[in-house]
Amino acid sequence: MNWDWIFFDADETLFTFDSFGGLQRMFLDYSITFTAEDFQDYQAVNKPLWVDYQNGAISALQLQHQRFDLWAERLKVSPGALNDAFLNAMAEICAPLPGAVSLLDALKGKAKLGIITNGFTALQQIRLERTGLRDYFDALVISEQVGVPKPNPRIFDYALELAGNPDRSRVLMVGDTAESDILGGINAGLSTVWLNAHGRVQPEGIQPTWTVTSLNELEQLLCKH
Repeated sequence: MNWDWIFFDADETLFTFDSFGGLQRMFLDYSITFTAEDFQDYQAVNKPLWVDYQNGAISALQLQHQRFDLWAERLKVSPGALNDAFLNAMAEICAPLPGAVSLLDALKGKAKLGIITNGFTALQQIRLERTGLRDYFDALVISEQVGVPKPNPRIFDYALELAGNPDRSRVLMVGDTAESDILGGINAGLSTVWLNAHGRVQPEGIQPTWTVTSLNELEQLLCKH
């Protein structure tokens, strides 16, 4: 094994993230049938907010509240209350992605494993406990706690410090979002694996060391190197 440490993104890298299902579940508590059309409207607001957050233009709290502003107004509740309900619903429906457990089993004991996530503290910790994946990881780094998200090099510096400052040439970053996971890893001087399960076009100027389309393919790649 060429790696002393392997860091993973969480959402859509190790876990599935069915936010439509989560929203449907939480809105039932408000007696609302949340439709596919509602979800499109929500994503039209939510996706640009994540880009702003990644780029350091807004805070985690601003993202969490602004994505629910319109619904909060409609329902006469606070956006914070809606966000809490959403995170609770999402914690209920988390599941590891196909191949995640097999991959982690294959790596455990061969390299130290960590998570660097832009997801939110409350959700990520519950998720790792509920899916039984917590014990695989020696480090859990959450952007909300560090104060900056990926691709900011500071979150990678923080993670590497936590890892005891390993030689960066022996550290690998794995993630599904080229603009945060891969760009961040490259800027931090790490090798990177882009998990491109959905056939996205590689963004210009971001060159991962390797690209895989599934966690099974990643396991084969890592276990033969």
